[in-house]
Formats: sequence, C-alpha cells, structure tokens
Amino acid sequence: MLVGSAVGALMALGRQRFTVMLVPHSERRIFNFHINVFSLVFALGLTALMVVGFFALSTHYAGTQQLLAAQSQNWESAQANLETLREELAELQKAAKTVQGTVNSAFGVMGINIPDRPLTTGAQSDLSSFLGLSEVEAGQIRELHDVRTIKSFLDNLNGPLKEIEKVIAAQKDLLVDIPTLWPVKGVRGRVTSLFGPTLHPFSGQWYIHKGIDIAFGYNIPIVATARGKIITIDSEPMGFGNYVVIRHKYGFYTKYAHLQRILVTRGQEVQQGEVIGTMGNTGLSTGPHVHYEVRIGSEVVDPAKYLNISSAGANVWE
Repeated sequence: MLVGSAVGALMALGRQRFTVMLVPHSERRIFNFHINVFSLVFALGLTALMVVGFFALSTHYAGTQQLLAAQSQNWESAQANLETLREELAELQKAAKTVQGTVNSAFGVMGINIPDRPLTTGAQSDLSSFLGLSEVEAGQIRELHDVRTIKSFLDNLNGPLKEIEKVIAAQKDLLVDIPTLWPVKGVRGRVTSLFGPTLHPFSGQWYIHKGIDIAFGYNIPIVATARGKIITIDSEPMGFGNYVVIRHKYGFYTKYAHLQRILVTRGQEVQQGEVIGTMGNTGLSTGPHVHYEVRIGSEVVDPAKYLNISSAGANVWE
C-alpha cells in the first residue's frame, strides 16, 4: 500500500505542468510553452550528459595530440639512429671484407683450404616474403640480412682458425729456437745501419756490415732472440766492445755487441726473451746502440729476414 501510494504521488508530481514564458524587450509577442516535470528532468539530464561528454572528448583529443607529438619525436629519433646504424654497418662491411681478404691470404700461405664463400650484403632477407611490406621490398630491413651475413662469415672462421692454432702449437718449439724476437726489450729503437754494403762511420770506406745496428739509449735491456746457450763473452776495445754470442738449434748463432753491461755467463742456458745485457757505447761506436748479427753455421745472414716474423708489429726499417 505504501509503495503504491508513493508511486502514485510521484507520477502525479511528474505530470504537473509548468509554463515557461519568453518575453522579448519589444514585448510585442510573448513566447510560452508548457512542460511537465518528467520532460524538464530529461532535458536537464540530457544537457548535463552533453556537457560532460564534450569535456571528456576535449580532454581525450588534447591527450591524443600530445601522444602523437611524442610519437613523432620518437620516430624522428629512431630514424636518425637507423641512419647512424646503417653508416656503422657499411663500415663494418668494409672491415669484414678486408679481414676476409687478409684471412684468405694467410690461410693460403699456410696451406689451409677454406670454402670460397664471398661476403655479400644488401640482398633481401627472408623477412621480406613473410612481412609482405612495400618498405621491405624497397630494402628497408636489408640491414638484418647484412648483419646475419657478417655473423655467418665470422662463424665460418672458427674451423680454419683452429687449424692455425694447431699449426702454431706444433711449431711452438721451433719458433722459440729460431732468432725471431726483437733484440731490444720494450722499445723499437731506430735502425741506424742495415745489413750489407755501407760506409764505415770512422774510415769512410765501403765495407760489408754483417748485422743491423739498433740505437736507442744507455742501459736499455737486450734480450736473447731465441733459446740457446752462451758460448762467447768477450770485449774488443777497438771493435765490437763488450759482446755476447749465443748458439741456438738448427745451426743458428746470434751476436750482440757494444753492450754496456753483460748479465750472463759463459755456458749459461738462456730462454727466448731473457735479458742478457744492456745497450751501450763500448768499442768503436758513434753512440749507444746494439750491433746484432745472425749466422747459420759460418754464413752471415740478414737478421731482418727473421725479425720480421715476430717483432710485435715493429717496423725494422723505422
């Protein structure tokens, strides 16, 4: 009963009519219309909904504009980074091709055969057919193919490089017994006189220089260029000054002259790279240097032919 009475009262209230009058300043004609409570509430609700919707759409539009602006900046930054990546990739391709040529040459010298797989870049990747994009057809992601090609090239080097490792390991003992090490420790020095015919610094006459002269400064360590045994320690005041001769395997002999100090004894076994003395200016010498000779049996040979093998990148002619 109470619910029915309340509903009836509410319906009666809703059906009540109001008259709205619009009076212009001229007062010639008055506009009026009738509206009940239900219609008035509906109109007010619809107006409120439209206002709220307008503000919501305005806020969403402003947020979308900001998001688009941020995405545009990110896109420009990504494009710049992509161009930088392409430039770096192009340099990497050049370096890889240079390495390929060098490695192929080295393998050829050592008699190691490797598959002839040219390093090609710029071809379409498998993603082209998968994605089906016009940008891919224009080569926009060919960088992926180039990176994979370079990676494949580097992976293919593993086998041949292991072969080189085996060759070096097998010849390790041979290398330490051959005078291949630079005789001056820690520095290159300067080659002041080469092997062969040259003018004598004191007499001014032509003579055969039987070694090479490497100059730097006093007391610079001089090392054995190969494993061997000290067989001679002597001094020639009018010639080589203080000098040491080492006998090595395979008929090699090395001589180190004009030393300031001698730090080994006759009969001593020395290892490749072991300090045997220091650079000096003893004997007939124009300044601190080491006179270095290599002999095979009784024949004098050019030391540079052996020093070029493992001189830690030193240019013996510098």
